[in-house]
Amino acid sequence: MSKNLPRFSKTRLASAAALLFSALGLSRAAANPPEQITLKHPAMTGKETAMNNQTAIATFAGGCFWCTESAFDDFPGVIKVVSGYSGGKVVNPSYEQVCSGRTGHLEAIQVTYDPTKVSYPTLLNVFWHEIDPTDPGGQFADRGVQYTTAIFFHNAEQKRLAEESKTKLAASKKFSKPIVTDIRAYENFYAAEDYHQRYCKRHEDRYKLYRKGSGREDFVRENWGGKDKIEIVPVTLANNGVAEATAPWMTCDPSQLSDEDLKKKLSPEQYAVARKNGTERPFHNAYWDNHHEGLYVDVVSGEPLFSSKDKFNSGTGWPSFTQPVEAANVKEKKDMGYGMIRTEVRSTHGDSHLGHVFDDGPGPNGLRYCINSASLRFIPKEELEKEGYGEYRKLFQDKTK
Repeated sequence: MSKNLPRFSKTRLASAAALLFSALGLSRAAANPPEQITLKHPAMTGKETAMNNQTAIATFAGGCFWCTESAFDDFPGVIKVVSGYSGGKVVNPSYEQVCSGRTGHLEAIQVTYDPTKVSYPTLLNVFWHEIDPTDPGGQFADRGVQYTTAIFFHNAEQKRLAEESKTKLAASKKFSKPIVTDIRAYENFYAAEDYHQRYCKRHEDRYKLYRKGSGREDFVRENWGGKDKIEIVPVTLANNGVAEATAPWMTCDPSQLSDEDLKKKLSPEQYAVARKNGTERPFHNAYWDNHHEGLYVDVVSGEPLFSSKDKFNSGTGWPSFTQPVEAANVKEKKDMGYGMIRTEVRSTHGDSHLGHVFDDGPGPNGLRYCINSASLRFIPKEELEKEGYGEYRKLFQDKTK
């Protein structure tokens, strides 16, 4: 194929293909092979080290997911690759929504791999060899934030390894421009529509045409070489990308919690409050007048939120606290509902609506966390170890309040 082939984006390729199919009297679905891949997003928490620690998850955004998927497809140690969308706030987005650039999502892939057969640094090397890490505006012909590059780390080990790998690449002076690929915490992942999955295999000719026309193929060949140039880093316990131990709530991924499952897990009131941002009645809830010592955890994820040591009677009829027991587990969001400007608080891992925080509290920070009982589960101090929260037992060793 001529080097003067016009550069074009995946969106333009898809549009051209759709016009061709239409002219031939075919729908896009009819033009695709009959193999079906589940459209409802598969349950992939992105934190799992499941099945006897023989699998782990890596998530990368490298521009067009057709290309990044192809880079990992059939790579030794890789079990499965799924194309999708990651990093945004829109739940279960469509391809068209992500293409708008307004969802916050990046086109991404999730790689399920065997950490005993391939190291995380090797996967990072595969990723680097597929992208232009100096491009802040997209990748090749595909422009926009949705096509920018990122490494989504799932634990502290992956974060460390990703940062080391990026530093090493920058120090190599391979590129004259800065390495701009973002390294950020994993939040969610939604599998893309089934016609995007395994595109490089199911539509090989169209994929090759796109890859060449976008400019990626020439860039990779000229700057990285073939797959035989990828450095294979032997697996060790320090580089497999698997956290040594993960608290149960760390594996909670709200993007994969279906309404059906949540309605089975929660009472109607808990569901209305935690998932639909409702508010329970004051003075008629489980914990507003609870004086027992213990830990309050998220009703969905189980992540530790508040301690009875920081609870006080605010006179509002809702449980009130001066501070979270784990600040990282409570996130804030501006709430402009009901004609007011307030600060909503939500759980970080479960993404449950908890309540609001105000600046009229009695503690040293002057804060009052006004929380719905329906979003909480209370664990008495006597049951902390049995429930898996033994590390918090020390908070209640002092009997004085």
